[in-house]
Amino acid sequence: MKKNVLLVAEDDLSDVMLLERAIHRTGGEFQMVRVANGEELIDYLKGAGTFCDRILYPEPQLVLLDLKLPRKDGFAVLKWRQSHVDGFRFPVVVFSSSSLPVDIERAYRLGANSYVVKPSAPERLEAMVRALQAWWMALNVRASVPFA
Repeated sequence: MKKNVLLVAEDDLSDVMLLERAIHRTGGEFQMVRVANGEELIDYLKGAGTFCDRILYPEPQLVLLDLKLPRKDGFAVLKWRQSHVDGFRFPVVVFSSSSLPVDIERAYRLGANSYVVKPSAPERLEAMVRALQAWWMALNVRASVPFA
């Protein structure tokens, strides 16, 4: 069975390892692919450069986006996505350690579909992964035609 691709934009390797472990412990329904900065994320989404082979780098069904990324931060990525919405209709969940209202408001204004403050406890991270699988992959209905 083909797994849904979860594209994770995260520069902190310990957060990446915790997320990989949570995905594995919850049944591994996601194929996690990681990029380490905002420029790599944009290249991946465009299928450009290193990421031009869609067999090796399949299109994501969901993106987890850290805000504090090197090169281009998460806000810059969200702004870029706004100008390319026709080609990139997948949901973007901001996954940040920031619980500042100003960051949350700005992320939503820039088109984030959801905002999650990174859970510190492994069991809460597993609950978040289960919720992502349930909502975005099982319950949410996606548009089948391009936006107008």
